Amino acid sequence: MSDFLASVYPWIKALHVISVIAWMAGMLYLPRLYVYHAQAAAGSETSETFKVMERRLLRAIVNPAMIATLLFGLLMLWANPGLLHAGWFHSKILLLLGMFALHGFFSRWRKDFAADRNRRGAGFYRIMNEAPTLLMIGIVLLAVAKPF
Repeated sequence: MSDFLASVYPWIKALHVISVIAWMAGMLYLPRLYVYHAQAAAGSETSETFKVMERRLLRAIVNPAMIATLLFGLLMLWANPGLLHAGWFHSKILLLLGMFALHGFFSRWRKDFAADRNRRGAGFYRIMNEAPTLLMIGIVLLAVAKPF
């Protein structure tokens, strides 16, 4: 690692953690909005309010935080390429790919709600509300404990 990268690495790591927190906040809240939205009648004032909330949350917080998380993570990897040889890191990347996929599903479901095409009930979204938590737990345990 160059002297410059070594000097800014703690800042990159801090910005990565901040981005992860913002991304996870949105990933935990968005499916909760879907639970309530699924219970609202299509076209109702309540449904229209949820559409605005979901769009703003996704576009203003969740998407930018995901991009920042990815960019700062890649910068940390560039500064420390030895991570590519760690078994725990491979597992973390696999779980992270799951989080990206889930983000994509959340985005698609928001578009379905926006077009009044939702076909899933509140129970489905209650279950999906747990998925980011489970992925996050695995990712954090791997990143902190580095078990293998």
